[in-house]
Amino acid sequence: MDDHYAPPDTPLTLIHTDHQILLVDKPSGLLSVPGKGPHLADCLLSRVQAAFPEALLVHRLDRDTSGVMVFAMTPHAQRHLGLQFEKRQMKKTYIARLAGELAEKTGTVDLPLIVDWPNRPLQKVDFETGKPAQTDWRVLKARDGETRVRLTPLTGRSHQLRVHMREIGHPILGDPFYATGPARDAPRLMLHAESLRLRHPDGGRTMTFKAPVPF
Repeated sequence: MDDHYAPPDTPLTLIHTDHQILLVDKPSGLLSVPGKGPHLADCLLSRVQAAFPEALLVHRLDRDTSGVMVFAMTPHAQRHLGLQFEKRQMKKTYIARLAGELAEKTGTVDLPLIVDWPNRPLQKVDFETGKPAQTDWRVLKARDGETRVRLTPLTGRSHQLRVHMREIGHPILGDPFYATGPARDAPRLMLHAESLRLRHPDGGRTMTFKAPVPF
């Protein structure tokens, strides 16, 4: 898959910038950080640092996921934001389009996850060695054989939303790893980090940042 890495040639979309934090809207198809090898060097981090050399990484989004990402502008901010992620004080919400129509309106998926070593970077459910993972979901619209949902991860495991939706029988449309058949044919992974709520590293004020859903 990495042989076909063709990141979108789009300008940086800034959401907010100040002396401590920088928020951008990551496009789908762009790595958050460089991959292995020169052909995977182009990433959001390098693009951000080209414009803001002092910017520091705090977290990542999957390559095919779009939406809000925060960068730190000082080492203090990087530590402060990193602790908020670690202590699950950040609130992230995502919008996704799923295959099939969910019958219920809301629910929680509570399934432990671990890397599927022979097939990495894929993740899998494992009740013996998996790490706890919980996702709240709420239906926004269900029709024409698909469902639009708002997803709120309560933990931050790799591929968590993607695996959890597949496990309840409704994979995210366009997911090259976890969707099969027609569900895989969407033009992109239909997963977008819609909002991020954090405490500002200078003073602790709660702030919420959003990126418009592109699908």
